Amino acid sequence: MEFEWREASRLEVLDARRRDFLDGRRMFDGRPVCTAPSPRGGEDRWVSVGELDNEIIAVVWTRLGTAIRTITEESSR
Repeated sequence: MEFEWREASRLEVLDARRRDFLDGRRMFDGRPVCTAPSPRGGEDRWVSVGELDNEIIAVVWTRLGTAIRTITEESSR
């Protein structure tokens, strides 16, 4: 599966929340997640919530062609 993101967004989230989009890709490797439409309007956005490294992680994403484009991540820590 192909992933992409804005590097400026990745660095901002990494600095502010200590979450790296590189790790968040593992949310889509077949582990159990709950995915629902994002309540935010505009483009088709989705929120996937699951466990990663003993934390609850939420990944906000959209489809861009065949790629998953990560918009942001949040964790329970």
